[in-house]
Amino acid sequence: MEQTTTDMPLVLVAEDDESNFKLIRAIIGKRCRLEWGRTGQEVINLYHQHKDSARMILMDIKMPVMTGLEATAALRAEGCNLPIVVQTAYAFSSDRDKAIEVGANHVLVKPITLMELRKSVKQYIPSITW
Repeated sequence: MEQTTTDMPLVLVAEDDESNFKLIRAIIGKRCRLEWGRTGQEVINLYHQHKDSARMILMDIKMPVMTGLEATAALRAEGCNLPIVVQTAYAFSSDRDKAIEVGANHVLVKPITLMELRKSVKQYIPSITW
């Protein structure tokens, strides 16, 4: 039986770059519904709208208005317990440490590969099959 859109797990994506969002959509969009926010504040708003149905958040670190680290800290402060996977172009261990410190569950270093992203999503949404 084919999976309908409403049966798919919902992933909130915080990403200010449209080409990066399109890459994420190409990699996981056939198995996950995606809601896209272009700033940390937009993804917080999406979380408020979908907190009962969202399964995880993909969070870019460097975004305008509110960074991914600020948004992650704010979500954790208000009790969000969804898995948050942070995406960063910075490969320094101090950047990874900061992300974990504010509440990220996992850090992916850009450029994100198909295998890394799918593995990370599967870790937090085990029902997904690729």
